[in-house]
Amino acid sequence: MPRTVHLAVYDTLADWETGHATAWLARSGFTVKTVGPVADKPVTSIGGLRITPDLALADLRPEDSELLILPGADLWDTSDDLAPFAAAARRFLDAGVPVAAICGATAGLAREGLLDDRPHTSAVSFYLAATGYKGGEHYIDTDAVTDGDLITAGPTEPVAFAREVLGKMGAFEGTKLDAWYRLFHDSDPAAYEELNA
Repeated sequence: MPRTVHLAVYDTLADWETGHATAWLARSGFTVKTVGPVADKPVTSIGGLRITPDLALADLRPEDSELLILPGADLWDTSDDLAPFAAAARRFLDAGVPVAAICGATAGLAREGLLDDRPHTSAVSFYLAATGYKGGEHYIDTDAVTDGDLITAGPTEPVAFAREVLGKMGAFEGTKLDAWYRLFHDSDPAAYEELNA
């Protein structure tokens, strides 16, 4: 049976932030489905890519997924339009299904109260502090953080974000995961042979 992960898509999404994660999940046998505010109504990324969601957010159920990925987007900081995606993240986490959030999506999770009591990261601590959340003491100034079923990362760390996602989902493990990261983050040519051994 195919393992399905869901990538949230919405207007102004930062299309570069999740590419490594989704591409390598797909190459590892996962089916990646997009979920938008409305099914079959295209959204436009920051880069101008038009994406037609496979599924409407209202139809997304944790039991049909193994992971929800939330990319950053301008809308996380300019309106409440994406608050339903943060609410969906709460449902996923409550059901024991992992959530991975990067960039502005971390602010959405902070507003939802999902970062109040767990280790996490984002762009910078004061970015999340501006949301009024109560989790500042749990902020870690690092590339990416995995805490149980929640992965967070800042906007400049799509490779570290993908490393955490790929490791969490078992796409790569141990030395293979390390080789993947060294290849794409450090441009280590020796890692290519290790990854493909």
